[in-house]
Amino acid sequence: MNPWDERYSTPDYAYGTQPNDFLAEQFACIPAGGRVLCLADGEGRNGVFLARQAYEVTSVDLSRVGLEKAAKLAQAQGVNLHTVQADLAQFSLGSEQWDGIVSIFCHLPSTIRQSLYPQIPASLKPGGVFVLEAYTPAQLAHDTGGPKDTDMLMDRTKLQEELPQLHFTLLREVERNIVEGRLHTGLACVVQAIARR
Repeated sequence: MNPWDERYSTPDYAYGTQPNDFLAEQFACIPAGGRVLCLADGEGRNGVFLARQAYEVTSVDLSRVGLEKAAKLAQAQGVNLHTVQADLAQFSLGSEQWDGIVSIFCHLPSTIRQSLYPQIPASLKPGGVFVLEAYTPAQLAHDTGGPKDTDMLMDRTKLQEELPQLHFTLLREVERNIVEGRLHTGLACVVQAIARR
């Protein structure tokens, strides 16, 4: 069993069933009714939220267990959610496929980002939007969630360097209180980004 299957194998939802606050505040920047890809969507809280806002959502995750729970959550809330079990190290984003790509606490090693991130601009349709929230290296001072490896943590500089073809309309590092299930709870240091193709 991979660590994510293990993490999601409890009856509860590890990060809760409510969407990420930043996504809930900013989702309308994604063209209405468009096709949205949620990266590492786990148990589906963000994908299901977007499906409830009438987006056509594909949730991709490594964990079969997480995606099964995502499908249950979608069914319980009466929405359609397309799920794809895949390793982002080998996943193809396609060309001009997406009106939005959402990356909420999708922490990847730089080796995987080097293959995934260059695909993002071309995989967005013209006017498509990339939405991200991730922990910054300053999060290591808090014990409130996120990876302990600085290579997997993000900041404004990394995002600008790794996504040079996107135009950032919002890019900020903030300290905020996060309450997302039992694994993301408390004061946290994050980077928030909205970028357009």
